[in-house]
Amino acid sequence: MSDTATQTPTKLQLLELLAAIGTAQWREFAAAAAQHGLTSTQARVLAQLDGPVPMRGLATLLVCDASNVTGIVDRLEARGLVRREPAPADRRVKNVVATDAGREVIRRVREEMQAMHGALDTLDEAESATLYALLGRLRPSMEKGA
Repeated sequence: MSDTATQTPTKLQLLELLAAIGTAQWREFAAAAAQHGLTSTQARVLAQLDGPVPMRGLATLLVCDASNVTGIVDRLEARGLVRREPAPADRRVKNVVATDAGREVIRRVREEMQAMHGALDTLDEAESATLYALLGRLRPSMEKGA
């Protein structure tokens, strides 16, 4: 065991490690998306669509102007990967919903991220459970701050 494994890491060390892993994950995600003819932003939209999401909500998630989302959704819709539908509570609001084809393509993008799968395969069951629990604790604070 190395000296660094026994020392408590600083917040800066943790941030740097999370940033390096996040950058590597994003790079691989973008490359896998490109294999399916998607930009990284288009794939990111598909990844956000667990259910109906308002266009304005997508803009917030993507940290961009709502007008940019229109073009992204237009291109995804033209490929049959998403559809727009009126929100039940307010028909002026348009929700974006992934189609079966859209859900399938984002599943394949994630499945093809072999470096991430390989890295996770190095963890045993207890380490995987611990990592999952720790990331689950961090997620609400990170999403609230976004």
